[in-house]
Amino acid sequence: MSAQTELPQAETETAASCCSPSGSCHSGGAAETPQAAVTTVYEVTGMTCGHCEGAVSSEISELAGVSSVKAVASTGQVTVISDAPLDEAAVRAAVDEAGYELTGVKA
Repeated sequence: MSAQTELPQAETETAASCCSPSGSCHSGGAAETPQAAVTTVYEVTGMTCGHCEGAVSSEISELAGVSSVKAVASTGQVTVISDAPLDEAAVRAAVDEAGYELTGVKA
């Protein structure tokens, strides 16, 4: 007998078709369909150091739907990844709460 073993046909088909072309391993309802993340870059003035970056990131990360925040003091840019577009007024209020000013959104 050779070192290679053939799998029965049914097992071969299952192993070869684990995921559909859409990237989903399961068929079913919309709850299983991954939602595309939204990335938005905000311009914030007043950040000068790592503490500033942390304060802004902390406040924005508390907003519903936010999954990631990266603030960079040297550029004044805050990159936010969220489940859906965020309300700019809510982001502005979060930045204000941290003690800084939201001056714009990069397109």
